[in-house]
Amino acid sequence: MALAVYDRVQETTTTTGTGSVTLLGAVTGFQSFAAVGNGNTTYYCIADQGGANWEVGVGTYSTSGPTLARTTVLSSSNSGSPVNFTAGTKTVFVTYPAGRSVYQDASTGTVYAPAFNASNGLLLNGTTVSANYTIPAGSNAMSVGPITVASGVVVTVTAGQRWVVL
Repeated sequence: MALAVYDRVQETTTTTGTGSVTLLGAVTGFQSFAAVGNGNTTYYCIADQGGANWEVGVGTYSTSGPTLARTTVLSSSNSGSPVNFTAGTKTVFVTYPAGRSVYQDASTGTVYAPAFNASNGLLLNGTTVSANYTIPAGSNAMSVGPITVASGVVVTVTAGQRWVVL
């Protein structure tokens, strides 16, 4: 089972409740969840047509049905819990959740990334810091050196935090 993220994947569903949703086919101009691949996971959003009820999470696609199992809810209009969808058509699409995204602030150049774990026991880091970075409050950082900070680049260590270079 691999995580797969594809552009322009969007279908509809009329499934109710908090369980897996049956997918009803690609919306015109979009591709179906079949692009994700049977048994693979993807980031998804389900939203009712009015937009008041929505859910973002990690889902597992199955060609049987076809269905999308709502494996892990990351955020929702129901305080982060699964939304109990009622009757009506809902839109289901692949998305890139804000809490899982890596991005660079356009005005400061600071790069932000979520915390991560190395499933194979190895964490790799580059040898050059090439963009400004701020170690946020409540976090510490560690790099294995030698490390070069590129000319004009600033690494800011927020008061009370640490950056250790081994």
